[in-house]
This record gives sequence, structure tokens and C-alpha cells, in this order.
Amino acid sequence: MRTNIVIDDKLMAEVMALGEFKSKREAVEEGLRLLKRKKAYAALLAARGTLFWDDSDEGWAKTREEKQPLQVAVQEPVAGYAVKPAAQRRKPPASDLVAKPRVRSKSP
Repeated sequence: MRTNIVIDDKLMAEVMALGEFKSKREAVEEGLRLLKRKKAYAALLAARGTLFWDDSDEGWAKTREEKQPLQVAVQEPVAGYAVKPAAQRRKPPASDLVAKPRVRSKSP
């Protein structure tokens, strides 16, 4: 999306030197990406203490046992019809292969 914005020249010069950006556009886009990551990190920090991770062997074994019945329960339905092989194309008679002269109609 094309947008015109007014940016402080001194700030842009400092950012361009620190980040080794080739263009102002790269600097602005990286700043937007950083802001997006910062919000995602804030959401992860807000969830701190509410998530439980069981990294023990027993925990992994329990997870595998829970997933196995789901994998067995999913089965492809049996087709209620038979698929026949495609019929072979017949060759056209030799009379159809001979080029017929075209008759032009006279234009008025």
C-alpha cells in the first residue's frame, strides 16, 4: 500500500545508520515488524503461569495414547460403485481422413 508520511529526518538518519538499511522503506517496514512482534511477546507474557507443559516421558506417552484412537477412527468410505476402464477411441473411417475441398460462397 502506497502511503506518504512525514518522518523526522534526524531520527531516520540515525535509524538508517544503526540498522544498515538500504532504503527508508526497509527501515519503516522493519519498525512495523518490530511493533508487531512486541505485541505478540506481550500476549505471551500475559499468559505466563497459565500454561502447563509436561515434558516428562509419561506425559508424552499419555498424549500418544490419547491420539491413537482418533487416528484409528478415521477411515475412508467404501465406494458403492465400480470404476470401469476408459473405453478405447475408435479410429475414424479412412473416408473422413481425406481432405474435402471447401466451397467458397460468393460475396455480394
